[in-house]
Amino acid sequence: MVLPEDDLPGKRRLSVSGSSGNRPQPLGGGGYSNRPILLKPRSELPEHDEDEHDDEEQEDTDLREILRNAPAWLVSTVFHMLLLILLGLWAYAVTNRDQKLEVEVTYAENLGEQLTDPSMLESNGLELETEPENIITPPDLAPVNDPLAMPPELAEIDLNLPATTATIDDRITGAPIGLALKGREIGSRAALLKKYGGTAETERAVEAGLAWLVKQQREDGLWSMIGPYADASPYENTAAATAMALLAFQGHGDTHQTGQFKETVRKGWEALLKLQRADGQFLGDMSLENQILYTHAQCTIAVCELYGMTSDSHYHEPAMKALRFAANAQDQRLGGWRYQPRYDSDTSVTGWFVMAFQSARMAKLSVPPTVMQRAGTFLDKVQIDDGRAYTYQPQRERTSAVTAEGLLCRQYLGWRQNDPRLVEGIGFLVEKVPLSYTSQNDRDVYYWYYCTQAAHHMEGKIWENWNNVMRQEVPSKQVKKGPEAGSWDPDGDKWGTNGRLYVTCLSIFMLEVYYRHLPIYSGYQFVEGVGKTMDPDAKPDAPLDTPAADAAADPADAAPADAEPAAGAPPIDPVDAPGTPPARGKAAPAKN
Repeated sequence: MVLPEDDLPGKRRLSVSGSSGNRPQPLGGGGYSNRPILLKPRSELPEHDEDEHDDEEQEDTDLREILRNAPAWLVSTVFHMLLLILLGLWAYAVTNRDQKLEVEVTYAENLGEQLTDPSMLESNGLELETEPENIITPPDLAPVNDPLAMPPELAEIDLNLPATTATIDDRITGAPIGLALKGREIGSRAALLKKYGGTAETERAVEAGLAWLVKQQREDGLWSMIGPYADASPYENTAAATAMALLAFQGHGDTHQTGQFKETVRKGWEALLKLQRADGQFLGDMSLENQILYTHAQCTIAVCELYGMTSDSHYHEPAMKALRFAANAQDQRLGGWRYQPRYDSDTSVTGWFVMAFQSARMAKLSVPPTVMQRAGTFLDKVQIDDGRAYTYQPQRERTSAVTAEGLLCRQYLGWRQNDPRLVEGIGFLVEKVPLSYTSQNDRDVYYWYYCTQAAHHMEGKIWENWNNVMRQEVPSKQVKKGPEAGSWDPDGDKWGTNGRLYVTCLSIFMLEVYYRHLPIYSGYQFVEGVGKTMDPDAKPDAPLDTPAADAAADPADAAPADAEPAAGAPPIDPVDAPGTPPARGKAAPAKN
């Protein structure tokens, strides 16, 4: 077929080999002929000036000729191929984006550099790559250059303790311990996370855990040990559940005044204060009477922390009432606390009360030296190997959990950081009883909670060795999907019968350790004095010791060590009972 010259620019003639006629003829089955389009050779083209413009014009002409005469099936094929390529690229981009989101919620990560040298705390490049977080202090405060900086030294404090006391140093120097809570000031969290080995993954795990706790808060503001979540405890204790949840939020820096979860905290505290009785005791719906003093100690820690963080006068009197009840409940004979006020002592309950009075000191509330001295006397009775290990009660076997708890108490009561008993005792736990989820017999969140704190205060290699495992293992075992996402499964834990909320709160406490409390030895000689305020001219709070407390000061008035439990107390014998222990006796029905 020969195309008319008028059809093409330049009036060039194109010859197409094949059958004659005005249209290409179909082959065999009716398809179109796949024949090449022939162009005249250059030698047959009219003469032109050999310049660049003519060459480009000729190339354009050739392209137009090819496109004009290309069969429809070829154009369609090219178009659809391009469309398929674009669709494939789009599908790949969507798939790749989804994979990236899935990786972002994974909690395991490679370890970074572990910083243990206190000189590294200076603010040079200590920013953690996490999202900006709410702070617990007013925005007009100046940034903190060194969260552990020591204020001007005060005069030595003479506690006038008995010369026979081997528990607390009787001449303690340095700044008031109330300043230790100021590590939560503006700019401190990121620096402390970096310094002590926290990671973006530990922070994400904390925030996911707090989000789970938000979902579990009841309409009345309280939390419950018995649900509505899965794997709850069979035993109710609303006051203890609420105190533990609030401690998790406060450890993150959230109060009723500021923070991401301030409304949750506000509701919780409005409800918890309603459970405080006139004598100062916190008591809510409770299935087991052996949890009475555990519960009060946890609530006392929480209210003292909140007052120390906010200085809100609304919480001053509740804190002082709680402390007075705690002091009155101390066993005058052995020096500790157990299940019922003023009756018997064990290391587990005593540890919670030592932490309660330590929280009061951090909040600059007055604590009589006699309270802490008696607690130290009890620890003397349950120590093994000169204080390197501890038992639940005198003449019992040592356990890892109460050993870690006892050593932490010793730190708060004044033992120096380089005391061989601390170094060897905590070092042994870190090396020989490491945090491990590999076997159900190894899972002991109560022990991990206390060992994490004690090792953190020791710093150096002891803390590095413990933290290298803790900061990876604990986030990795957090539930990632489903209705319980953000919590920790209690199944298989030694204290799993206490339920999902209990195990989750203790796990959050561990991951907040980097900034929750400043290590008590950094920047200080050793633990500061008790019962003193920062301002030497300030009037102290009313003494915690009351006539009720002194009434049984005579050992003859105290219950003997082998006496029967108080009326109504269940006949249990928990060798290492933790915070809210599983029952071994008859339980009262839980109130719903």
